[in-house]
Amino acid sequence: MAKTLGRILCVEDEIDIQTVAKLALETVGGFVVEICGSGEEALEKAPDFQPDLILLDVMMPGMDGLDTFRAVRALPKLEDKPIVFMTAKSQAHDVAKLMELGALGVISKPFDPIDLSRQLTELWEKNN
Repeated sequence: MAKTLGRILCVEDEIDIQTVAKLALETVGGFVVEICGSGEEALEKAPDFQPDLILLDVMMPGMDGLDTFRAVRALPKLEDKPIVFMTAKSQAHDVAKLMELGALGVISKPFDPIDLSRQLTELWEKNN
């Protein structure tokens, strides 16, 4: 039986997007959401939080989404967690590059808060 998507780690440096994503995912989707403001914070929180899925911004100061993706993949028990990127760079070649890394999917920014939970659930269900 497929595992249900319940816990989402959202890694996003912009406060407004953090707020909208958390509200949308908890209220509309019914998910348990942990917000991280940086890649470094995600690496600290992810092992204890044990997310089912990681929603990861690509462009962040310091450790960007690609570096965070690689670092998460090196953590025990997180190496195969599905990761969905969020990015404003959503041209086909940008998306292809992220998918080649092993991302479960890519969500374009700005995203529709009402639709975000559905998008993640569909990506999750394709993978499980």
